[in-house]
Amino acid sequence: MGEYDNKEREEVYSKKVRAGKRTYFFDVKATRSNDYYVTITESKKRLEDGAFIKHKIFLYKEDFEKFAEGLTETVDYIKAHQEVVEKRYEYNPDFVAEKSDDDFSY
Repeated sequence: MGEYDNKEREEVYSKKVRAGKRTYFFDVKATRSNDYYVTITESKKRLEDGAFIKHKIFLYKEDFEKFAEGLTETVDYIKAHQEVVEKRYEYNPDFVAEKSDDDFSY
């Protein structure tokens, strides 16, 4: 039954968001009692050695409203005090990034 328990905790839903040098993963997972929760993971490539560094937070359904309120208020504060230009990242299959060891500007 141990293997079955692990399968129960696998991702139920996953959304990957690429944003420049970072990738965000929004994953819905289930507890053993089949309660859903969200993990939000930021993945960023470290320039020094190319390793991917990940930061993860767990968001439980009883906290969704407060989390959303806090995020909205915080983003609104920044937008009210500074210009925010949202970048649009679009997939371009013809674009090939040139690898350069000494130029990290994009």
